[in-house]
Amino acid sequence: MMEERTNLMHMMKLSVKVLLQSALSLGRSLDADHAPLQQFFVVMEHCLKHGLKVKKSFIGQNKSFFGPLELVEKLCPEAADIATSVRNLPELKTAVGRGRAWLYLALMQKKLADYLKVLIDNKHLLSEFYEPEALMMEEEGMVIVGLLVGLNVLDANLCLKGEDLDSQVGVIDFSLYLKDVQDLDGGKEHERITDVLDQKNYVEELNRHLSCTVGDLQSKIDGLEKTNSKLQEELSAATDRICSLQEEQQQLREQNELIRERSEKSVEITKQDTKVELETYKQTRQGLDEMYSDVWKQLKEEKKVRLELEKELELQIGMKTEMEIAMKLLEKDTHEKQDTLVALRQQLEEVKAINLQMFHKVQNAESCLQQKNDAITSFEEKNNQVMSSMKQMEERLQLSERARQGAEERSLKVQQELGGQTCALQQQLSQLHEQCSSLEKELKSEKEQRQALQRELQQEKDTSSLLRAELQQVEGLKKELQELQDEKADLQKVCDEQEQALQEMGLHLSQSKLKMEDIKEVNKALKGHTWLKDDEATHCKQCEKEFSISRRKHHCRHCGHIFCNMCSSNELALPSYPKPVRVCDSCHTLLLQRCSSTGS
Repeated sequence: MMEERTNLMHMMKLSVKVLLQSALSLGRSLDADHAPLQQFFVVMEHCLKHGLKVKKSFIGQNKSFFGPLELVEKLCPEAADIATSVRNLPELKTAVGRGRAWLYLALMQKKLADYLKVLIDNKHLLSEFYEPEALMMEEEGMVIVGLLVGLNVLDANLCLKGEDLDSQVGVIDFSLYLKDVQDLDGGKEHERITDVLDQKNYVEELNRHLSCTVGDLQSKIDGLEKTNSKLQEELSAATDRICSLQEEQQQLREQNELIRERSEKSVEITKQDTKVELETYKQTRQGLDEMYSDVWKQLKEEKKVRLELEKELELQIGMKTEMEIAMKLLEKDTHEKQDTLVALRQQLEEVKAINLQMFHKVQNAESCLQQKNDAITSFEEKNNQVMSSMKQMEERLQLSERARQGAEERSLKVQQELGGQTCALQQQLSQLHEQCSSLEKELKSEKEQRQALQRELQQEKDTSSLLRAELQQVEGLKKELQELQDEKADLQKVCDEQEQALQEMGLHLSQSKLKMEDIKEVNKALKGHTWLKDDEATHCKQCEKEFSISRRKHHCRHCGHIFCNMCSSNELALPSYPKPVRVCDSCHTLLLQRCSSTGS
C-alpha cells in the first residue's frame, strides 16, 4: 500500500506538471480530446480508487469511487448542482461513469481542490469507504489537494453529451511522462530511473489486477453462455409448442365452421323465440323497472339505516366510555361523601355531647342564678332593715344629743341652783357618754356589714354577667347546632339525589348494554354472511333450479344467498332492518326457532 501511494503521488505530480505545461503552451483552454487532460483524469481515478473498500451484494462485488464523492453534496451545498446534473444524465448507467462525470464538472467549475479538501477534512466519514492506509486517508491526500489548486488557472470546456464514460478503460499512458524523463538533467537521472522503475512496478500491479478482473469477466461470460444455451433450448421447445398450437388452431377453425353452420340454423330458430321473448320482455320490463326502483329505494333506505346504526354504535361506544368514567367518578364521589358523612356524624355526636353539657351547665347556672337572686333579695331586705335601724339610731343619737344639751343646760342651771347635785349629774353624763360610744360602735359595725353586703352584691352582679355571657354562648351553640342540622338535611338530600342518579345511571347502563348486545348480534350477522353478487349465482340455492326471465333472483336478507321466489317468499323483521324483509325458508325456520327459544 505504501509503494502504491508513492507511485500514485509521483504519477499525480507528473500528470499535473505535464497538463499545466501543455495548457500554458496552448493558451490555458482545454477540451475533452486533450491527451494530458485525459491522462490526468485516469490518474485521479486511480488515486480515488486506492484503498477503496469492496461492497459485496447479491449481484457481485461493487468497487466505485462515486460513493465518497456523493458526500460532498452533504458537506458542501454548492456541490448540489453537480450531483443533480450527474444523476439527470440519461446515458450514465454505472457508478463509475457518474464519478467520471462528477470530476469533469468539478474541474470545469474550478472547485475540484476545494471539494476534495472538504472530503479529506472529514476523514471520519471517508472511513466508511476507504481502508485506513488508503491514499485519501493519509497525508498524501492533502498533497494532492495542494497540487490540484494549480489547476484553477485552467479553463476546461468538456462536453458530457455523447461521451461513453461507463465503458472507458482507465489505463495510464506512460509515453507522455517518459519523454520528460529523457529531457531531464544528468544529475537527476538516477532519481528519475528509480521513479520509472516504481512506475513499472505499479503498472505490473495494475496489470495483475486487470488480469483478475479479466478472469472474473470470463467466469461471467461462461455463466452467460450457459444461460444462453438454456434459453436456446427453451426457444426450441417454444417453437415446437407454437407448431402444435398452430395445428390445434387449424382444427379449431374447422370446428368453428361447423359450429357456425349449426349456429346459423339455431339463430333462425332463436330469432323466432326471441320475438316471442321480446314481447314477454317488453311486458315484464315495465314491472321490472318498477321493482328495480322499489329495490333501489329500499337499498338507499338500508344504507341510511346502516349509517345511522353505525353512528348509534359509535355514540353507544362513546356513551359507554363516558358512563364508565362517570361511574368511576360517582364511586369516588360516593366514597368521599360517605367519608364526609361519617365525619359529620362524628361532629354531630360531639355537638350533641357539647349541647348536653351546655344544657346541664345552663340548668346549673339558672339554679345558681335563682339562688343568688333570692340571696340578693334577702340581702336587699336586710340592707333596708339595717338602713331603717341606722335611721332610728341616728334619730336616737339626735335625741340623745338634744337630751345631753338639755341636760347640760339643766346641769348649769342645777349647778347654779344646786351645786350639791353635780356629782349625780356627772355620773349621768358619764353614762350618757358610754351610751353614745356604744351607739357609735354599733353604727361602725352596721357600716362594715353594709360594705360587706355591697361587695357581695357586686360579686353577684359579676357572676350574673358571666352567666349571661355563657347564656349567649349557649344560644350561639344552639344556632350552630341548627346550622349543622340544616347542613345534615341538605347533605341527606344530596345523598338521596345521588342515589337516585346512580339508580338512573344503572338503568341507562342496562339499556345501553342491551342495545350493544343487539348491535353486536347485528354485526355478527353482517360479518358472518357474505352478500352474493347476481352474476355469481345461476341456480337457486335451495331447489337448484336455473334462473330465467320468469324465475327471478331474490336475496335472503339474513344469509345473503340468492333464491327463487318460491324458496324466499317469507318475510321477517330482522335487527338490521326496521321493516319486515324477505328471507329464505331455512332462515325463516331457524329464526322462528330462535324466537321461540328466547321467548321460553
